Amino acid sequence: MPRYYVNMLMQPDGLHEVHKAGCDRFPNFEDVLPLGEFTDIEYAVREAAKTFPQSAPCKHCSRVGVLSKTAHA
Repeated sequence: MPRYYVNMLMQPDGLHEVHKAGCDRFPNFEDVLPLGEFTDIEYAVREAAKTFPQSAPCKHCSRVGVLSKTAHA
């Protein structure tokens, strides 16, 4: 199962992005909070939203075979 992380730094649009380990756009490791292993990014976003209510999947991760349709928690 893939491991996911949430960027603790808010993006300019006010969202905290959730990334799959190995994402080309993965932030600095000191700026992420590990979320754990999930079957897909939707579950990881739900977990991230417990800490950062304005969480969303990384558009790159969600397009590259992780999940074809994204969901905001």
